[in-house]
Amino acid sequence: MFVDSHCHLDKLNYQDLHQDISDVLVKAEQAKVTQLLSVGVTLDSFPNMLAMITPFDNVHASCGVHPLDVQSDFDLERFHTYARHPKVVAIGETGLDYHYQPEMAELQQQRFIQHIDTAVELNKPLIIHTRQAREDTLAILKAHHAERCGGVIHCFTEDWAFAQAAMDLGFYISISGIVTFRQATELKAVVKALPLDRLLIETDSPYLAPVPHRGKENQPAYVVEVAAYIAQLKGLSLGEVAEKTSKNFQDLFLR
Repeated sequence: MFVDSHCHLDKLNYQDLHQDISDVLVKAEQAKVTQLLSVGVTLDSFPNMLAMITPFDNVHASCGVHPLDVQSDFDLERFHTYARHPKVVAIGETGLDYHYQPEMAELQQQRFIQHIDTAVELNKPLIIHTRQAREDTLAILKAHHAERCGGVIHCFTEDWAFAQAAMDLGFYISISGIVTFRQATELKAVVKALPLDRLLIETDSPYLAPVPHRGKENQPAYVVEVAAYIAQLKGLSLGEVAEKTSKNFQDLFLR
């Protein structure tokens, strides 16, 4: 059995590719993907996403504001209300992205700190996005005691030193379909070195479909392709990767 630890179910193509969320989940189940985490990126979109997944016990939610959406409407009281919902098992997606919006660094940092403080208060793990912001991401996580709640560096594309620093804070490392891309040589080396007890797998769907689906819309069923590639890289059976990443998901998010 497999777990998609990070997907955006409210952003899939329900006009041309899927009938509805039930259709997506049936396709996932046929691929033996039994649990999913649907990740929030703005407060305005959260209620709709939550309504979509509420009927399904095997689909969990996170609540947060993506660093590229920090200019969206934000109210701290509303954020805390959403974050306390029993369906919400994690805080985020949050973090820093200086690649696309370096001019928003100060506001990104402010929101990031608010997310960390909320996660620590509620004892819910963080889902971290970081791009071209390694030093600031780690510095803020340390300064605001993110080790107290833990979390995951999602869609990991950083170097081994960053992975080690994050794991030292008690964080997991989540690998997406990027690992299957031919040019992702540094990431492949990191995955080979990662301890299995710190590894998660994800699709980040509808984005970043793995080979052989690259160029198409991603979906939770394709997380199996990520697991299979990791198994090949690490010289493990697919069953070993499936079992351990599922247990890691359980330990982190359903504790």
